[in-house]
Amino acid sequence: MTIEYDEKGKYYTNVIQKVAIPSIIQTTTHLIRGMVHVRQGERLKDELEGNEEYAAVTNASIQDTNGNVLYTSSFLAVQKQHIVWVMPVDEEEKKDDGA
Repeated sequence: MTIEYDEKGKYYTNVIQKVAIPSIIQTTTHLIRGMVHVRQGERLKDELEGNEEYAAVTNASIQDTNGNVLYTSSFLAVQKQHIVWVMPVDEEEKKDDGA
């Protein structure tokens, strides 16, 4: 990793900082629960609209249409063109609370 400093002392690196957002992803055939990684200061929507072909998901659980867990993985790359919808887990919790 390289670190460069400007004249004001601000530093720059080639490492991209990301934040993990607990999410549910519906693909054309499966439901995925896990942590979607987005750049700091950006929204989940921004990550999905980015130029990368895949979305990074950690602590992934892949379920079939009946809710049975088929696979679990510490890392999963989901091809964005197969995503039907994505929902942060916080939104689901609000629904369950009656809000």
